[in-house]
Amino acid sequence: MRRALRQVLIAVALAAVVVACLRLGWWQLQRYNSSGGSLQNLGYMLQWPTFAIFAVVMWWRLRGLERRRAAEQPDVTAEQPEVTPESEPTETPRTTTRPDGTEPDDELAAYNRYLAELNASAVRRKQH
Repeated sequence: MRRALRQVLIAVALAAVVVACLRLGWWQLQRYNSSGGSLQNLGYMLQWPTFAIFAVVMWWRLRGLERRRAAEQPDVTAEQPEVTPESEPTETPRTTTRPDGTEPDDELAAYNRYLAELNASAVRRKQH
């Protein structure tokens, strides 16, 4: 719903920009053809339709990017594979320890304790 509304608002804004740019170009052409017109008015007359073309090109590019992004996103309605005990690794992760059984540094020891806590909480969740 939001996507459709967004597309409608973008289309309305694009139409408004294109109409405004073309009207301004027409106005500059009339100024150029008047007695006080100059080459500057002619330049502006060419500039405004260029802005309108740029707006259309950017809208076209935005549509292409949105389509590409939508094609790359996975379908969230598709079923996710269920994790079974057979599909999980049965080994416990190895930790780096010294031959005397101590950790090489405090940061690594804290990280290993954190991993052990995560593993224990995951096991408790599976049991319940």
